[in-house]
Amino acid sequence: MTSPSPALRTVHRVVFPLGHAEEALPLYVQPSASGDPVEGVEITGRHSVALTSESPASFGTYFSAFPAAYWQRWTAVGGVRLEVMTVGDGTITVYRSDAEGRRHVVRTCPVAGSGVTTVDLPLAGFDDGGWYWFDLEATGTLRLQQADWSVREPEISTGKLSIGVTTFNKPDFCVATLQALAGTPELLQEIDRIFIVDQGTRKVADEPAFAAVAASLGDRLQMVDQANLGGSGGFSRAMAETLERDESGFLMLLDDDVEIEPEGILRALAFARSCEQATIVGGHMLDLNERSVLHAYSEIVDPVPFMWGPPDREHERHDFRSSPLVDTPWLHRREDSDFNGWWMCLIPKQVIRQLGLSLPVFIKWDDAEYGLRAKAAGHPTVSFPGAALWHVSWVDKDDTLDWGAYFHARNRLVTALLHSDQPGGGRLLSEYRRQDLKHLLSMQYYPVNLRHQALRDVLSGPASLHAAMHGKLGELRAQAASFPEMRRYAPEDAPRSNEGKRRYPPTDGKGPRGLALLVFTARAAARHWFSKPAPANVAHPQVELSRRDATWWRVPRLDSVLIDAADGSAAWYTRDRAQFRALWWQSLRLHRRIAKQWDALQAEYRRQAANITSVEAWTETFRGPQA
Repeated sequence: MTSPSPALRTVHRVVFPLGHAEEALPLYVQPSASGDPVEGVEITGRHSVALTSESPASFGTYFSAFPAAYWQRWTAVGGVRLEVMTVGDGTITVYRSDAEGRRHVVRTCPVAGSGVTTVDLPLAGFDDGGWYWFDLEATGTLRLQQADWSVREPEISTGKLSIGVTTFNKPDFCVATLQALAGTPELLQEIDRIFIVDQGTRKVADEPAFAAVAASLGDRLQMVDQANLGGSGGFSRAMAETLERDESGFLMLLDDDVEIEPEGILRALAFARSCEQATIVGGHMLDLNERSVLHAYSEIVDPVPFMWGPPDREHERHDFRSSPLVDTPWLHRREDSDFNGWWMCLIPKQVIRQLGLSLPVFIKWDDAEYGLRAKAAGHPTVSFPGAALWHVSWVDKDDTLDWGAYFHARNRLVTALLHSDQPGGGRLLSEYRRQDLKHLLSMQYYPVNLRHQALRDVLSGPASLHAAMHGKLGELRAQAASFPEMRRYAPEDAPRSNEGKRRYPPTDGKGPRGLALLVFTARAAARHWFSKPAPANVAHPQVELSRRDATWWRVPRLDSVLIDAADGSAAWYTRDRAQFRALWWQSLRLHRRIAKQWDALQAEYRRQAANITSVEAWTETFRGPQA
């Protein structure tokens, strides 16, 4: 007597946009002939589209194709079933690709009338990469009613999903996220709790639409008000709350300024439940302002400079409208990540129980550090294709020039002390010194001053991390008033420059390289060290420059400059010989001191790591400083 086959479970549904369909459509469906617009394809529902004979359509797209290589590598699943429900006449063509992006026809299935086409596909031969997908071509008219990818293997991990959203004054975004969750019944039945950790002054609960969505979510929704402890504090609170939930097996961390694709959350959960070992499953980041653009895909930490980034810069800012998935070879390679940004990241509860909560660093590097910590403990991070959301991108923002410079510098250094295997941290300290000199030559004294505070705080030991969670941000912001370049001028209030506005052609070079760079740096440093700016250029800006033209190789040649900011205001930078001398000498001394103490600091931070990330330590921080 043969035993019955295990029941199928759907792990990937083909869906279509909830909103902004024209902008987002290339992520869901593309023309079969690359480069042409998808005309004659009408979205008729969340799971359905209608086609005509003039509009063959490919579902070899980011949100519709099946990421076979990831399922083969990280799960014990041996095959996947594609089921396509259609009404009308036409052809279904199933494809697979390899790691080089070469496509191969797997099956061609004529369809007529109303029915379901079933294709069983092996998960084999995808060792380095590859996808499955299907195309539709109509003979007359053809309606896709539904398409699902399913597997027979049972779940390895169980437990429901909790969701943790950390927010600071983004109540409208948070309510929209809650509405999207509430409007997805398939996802809602998988959710144990939704934690909104509200750290702002504009409360989510005060939004006009909040009451209705809260009522629809019922006791699934838990509002948590606490002081502003940054992303690491908000996400740590969600982690701590999840540890108390018996039914939760996973926590999905979500940023506040996002728009979700609910199907992506379901896919991440299904994948996590199928992984052979407890695995962090991250989602990719799409640009909320350019919805067809993939902003962040896979992230690693380069051990030599100890800096995050994609494995290849080619992976940044990919536009699916102009370069579809099936025509982009690098997207077919399986990418292995060190960590995933916490804009969308699922963490198994057993990993949280084993590793503890986030490093108490307020913002920056908390996600990277946690991924490295998990990797060292045998828990990989998979940045999972088809699981993504739209996030407000930081293309036009440089937060290394404001109070964020402190957190960038301190937290990168702390993470290196905890995880770097390079002697003395590799190139990290030399890069910090170069960064200081670059900013000093550009008359950016405030961020250099903050980085030096960061170094001093690292030298004071790991106990300073929790101590700084409540008051540090206010201190850093208050110090900006002492630096004239941090004042912002409205267009009508900006001072007039002595020489007017300079403009440069877009092709005007990328700055000196090699020996020319050494000569440029030496001359610029000597000028800033030995000479004072002309009095006339102190009284008024010497010139005006656009943000694009204010490059690191132009600004150091000036005495002062008025530079446009992204928000339409302007900042006035003035060369200050005393500041330059003091901060450069301070930079050399601080970096020399950290280099000498590197081994001792590393031992101390590693010895205290489990304590400072423990639930007990974080609970005291959640309570706030004692009166």
